Amino acid sequence: MYAIIDIETTGGNASRERITEIAIYIHDGIKVVNEYSTLINPECKVPPFVARLTGISDEMLVNAPKFFEVARDIVEITEGCTFVAHNAAFDYSFVKQEFLNLGYKYKRPVLCTVKMSRKLLPGFTSYSLGNLCSSLGIQITSRHRAAGDAEATVKLFERLLSVDPTLSQIPTDGLHLALDRSIFSKLPTAPGVYYFHDENGKLLYIGKSKNIHARVLSHFQNSSTSKAIEMRSNTANISYEETGSELIALLLESDEIKKHKPLHNRLQRRTLYKYGLYSFTTQAGYHVIQIEKIKNTGRPHTVFASFDEALVLVHEIVAKYDLCQKLCGLYQNHGACFQHSIGQCKGACIGTEPAETYNMRVDAALAEFHHKWSDMAIIDHGRNEDEVSVVLIENNVFAGFGWMNRADSIDDPVQIRESIKQYNDNRDVQQIIRGFLNTGKALKIIRF
Repeated sequence: MYAIIDIETTGGNASRERITEIAIYIHDGIKVVNEYSTLINPECKVPPFVARLTGISDEMLVNAPKFFEVARDIVEITEGCTFVAHNAAFDYSFVKQEFLNLGYKYKRPVLCTVKMSRKLLPGFTSYSLGNLCSSLGIQITSRHRAAGDAEATVKLFERLLSVDPTLSQIPTDGLHLALDRSIFSKLPTAPGVYYFHDENGKLLYIGKSKNIHARVLSHFQNSSTSKAIEMRSNTANISYEETGSELIALLLESDEIKKHKPLHNRLQRRTLYKYGLYSFTTQAGYHVIQIEKIKNTGRPHTVFASFDEALVLVHEIVAKYDLCQKLCGLYQNHGACFQHSIGQCKGACIGTEPAETYNMRVDAALAEFHHKWSDMAIIDHGRNEDEVSVVLIENNVFAGFGWMNRADSIDDPVQIRESIKQYNDNRDVQQIIRGFLNTGKALKIIRF
C-alpha cells in the first residue's frame, strides 16, 4: 500500500517551520482506496509570501486542529504503507519532525516521484510537479494546496506504474544474487500469506496482506532499519499462498509463524503459550482447577505465556468466585486449606460443602474463558469467483478453515466439515476471529 502525501508549510526548514496542511491518498497499486486531508494550526504566524503562494492565511488556521490532534489519524491511515511524495525528502522530513516534537519516531519506507520520474520518464527539462504535470497533460486543480498537489501526484504515480508496474524502485544493489526480480511483477494483488526464503530454502519471514504485491514491494523499498536491509539482502526467493479471505490470511499467518518460527518474525515466532488451565473431577465429585504445561491431549480452558501469569489469574478467580485454594492448586498441605481456617472457604477441601454447589461456582469461573460462540461457519471470499472460504467454529472452539465451491451446499454442516483442514485453537486465533466478526465483513454467517 502507498500513502501519497503532500503538505503545505510555513517555510522550507523542517526544524524551524511547521505544517499548515496535509493531504493523504492511500493507493493499493491499482486505485485510491482511502483519503484524508486537513488544515493544521501551526501555532505560529504564516509568513506573508507563503500565504500569497498557498492561499492559506492565519485566519483560516485559527480553528484548525493542531498537529497533536491529528497525529493518531496520520499514523493509522499510513500504517503499513510506503510514504510517496514529489520531492519526498521535503514532505517526509516535516512529518517526521512534527512527530518528533511530540516524542514519537515516525518511520515509513519512502518513494520519491521526482527520482522515479527522472528514471522512468527521461528527457524533460524540468521535473517540478507543476512543469512535469503540464508536460504530461495532468491537470492540477489547486496548485500549492495539499489536496490538489497530492491528487496530481496520484495521477503521476499511476502514470509511472503504467511504465513499470514494479516502479523500478527495488534497488539492485544489496539484493541477493539468486533473487529473480521478475517475481515482483508476478505477485498477486489479492489477500494471502507470503514467504521470504534464504538461498537454502529456509524461511526468513512470513507475512500477510490484503494485497500481497503491494506489501512485498514495501518490504523491498524499506531501507530505514538495519534489520530491513538484512532481510532484503538475505532473501533469495519469495513464495506466497492466496487465501481470498483476509480472515484466512490472518489465521494462516498466525499458524505458519508458530510452526516455522522464522528468524525475522522475532515478535511472533515464539510459542507464546506454555501453560494451560485444565480441570478434572475428583472421585468425590469436586471440580478441580489446575495449572499444567500445555500437553498434546486435552484442551485447556485458557493458556498463558508463563506459570506466574497463570498463578495470578487463578488467585483472582479464587477470590472472585469463593473457590477453594486447595482444589485450585494453591495450597498443597493435607487437610483444610488456609482460607477455610479463616472462614473464607466453605469447606470443599474437606468435603463439608456439597460438590454440587461448589461446582456451580467453578463452572461459572471457567465459563469466562470460553468463547461463548455458537457452532457456526464464517463464509467469506474465496480465491476465485467460483469458491468461498469457510472458517468453522464447533463446540465453542476454532476447528479450522478451508474453501468450498459456490455451487456446493454451503449451508450443509457435513460438507463444511469435509472442506476444512483442522488447525489449533489458541488465544491469538480467538482474538483474530473476534476482531473479524466485529468488523461485520463476513459474506455470511451460518449457525448450526
